[in-house]
Amino acid sequence: MFSSSIKNLIDNFSSLPGIGPKTAQKLVFYLLKQDKKILKNFGDSLLHAQDNIHFCSSCGQFTDTDLCYICHNQNRSHHSVCIVAESADISSLEKAHEFHGIYHVLHGLINPIENIGPENINLSPLIVKLKNNSISEIILALNPTIEGETTSLYLAKLIKKYPAVTLTRLARGLPQGSDLEYADEITLSNAFKGRTKI
Repeated sequence: MFSSSIKNLIDNFSSLPGIGPKTAQKLVFYLLKQDKKILKNFGDSLLHAQDNIHFCSSCGQFTDTDLCYICHNQNRSHHSVCIVAESADISSLEKAHEFHGIYHVLHGLINPIENIGPENINLSPLIVKLKNNSISEIILALNPTIEGETTSLYLAKLIKKYPAVTLTRLARGLPQGSDLEYADEITLSNAFKGRTKI
């Protein structure tokens, strides 16, 4: 149906997370209609990112400098660390404007089924900070999945070796504007456990 060049482009876009064949096809046809200069800039931006973006030496977030903009910011508390699975989670948490510390990106979660153990996630810089007594609080902000819970349990056991560190996790429960009848059992259970005084 398509030439091999177009099919190859569609296959490449389809390999990206969250992009199915139909969306990939739309993206390819959109790009093919663009001016050559726009496509060159797009390609150059990807190559520039590949050459210049790396992990922050402190937290593991993507950056093009040694320290990311959050770790470099002296107005943030460097004693309070929020642990997330991926760099994308940071932008979601930053939108809430509630956390004023720094982050630590694991780049994945422990998943024994896929042979992903603690040695396969980014723990070394965190352990160095713990040993240096530079952390007073750790907040676990991992997804409430089996992998997220497994990783949280492992981290809790690891962090308990450092009694000076306060360990918390994000509260879980009913989202604002939701109906009880549509909530699943785990969400309702978490809502009961996390209830607060009024």
